[in-house]
Amino acid sequence: MYLTIKETAEFLSLPEDYIESLVQYNRIRAIHDGEQFLINKEQFNTHLEQMEKYRQQIQEYLNEPIPEDPDVKDED
Repeated sequence: MYLTIKETAEFLSLPEDYIESLVQYNRIRAIHDGEQFLINKEQFNTHLEQMEKYRQQIQEYLNEPIPEDPDVKDED
């Protein structure tokens, strides 16, 4: 499925100007149909999967209980 720059910006929650600059610098693959740039939505799947994995790892880390400090109970 192909998206316009505006639709891609909404899909990725990024500003349109940033998406345009990524297309101009060939950081995002796009085709020009004579009027506008069209961007294949499938090229973002790997990135989105990796971001979801990263979010899960961060959430697991934050949910991990803090171990007790061994020096707290040590009284001299």
